[in-house]
Amino acid sequence: MRLTVLAALVPALLLPSMAAAPTLNGTVGPGSTIQLTKGRASVHTLKAGHYVVKVADKSDQHNLHLKGPGVSKYTSVPGTGSATWKVTLRKGKYVFLCDAHPTMMMGRFTVT
Repeated sequence: MRLTVLAALVPALLLPSMAAAPTLNGTVGPGSTIQLTKGRASVHTLKAGHYVVKVADKSDQHNLHLKGPGVSKYTSVPGTGSATWKVTLRKGKYVFLCDAHPTMMMGRFTVT
């Protein structure tokens, strides 16, 4: 009996816990605003690893699209609401943007 319980727990102990992952906050709208923050600070550089991204999409004319090495997550342009994404950020360059207005509504950050 004890061996069975231990065997069931070992894989869970070896997997990275997303519950302990840092949270990033993405916001698009109202108006033509887009941002990605960690706490109250804008994101410019992050360490590689697991993150939870909480998105507040407050505009039916814009979306938030996060993309970079191994990641492409987005909300819909005509929709509004919230989304939560579990992502693994690897070393490299990332961008968050509005697909409808990519040159006007965009930000970048680096993962080291």
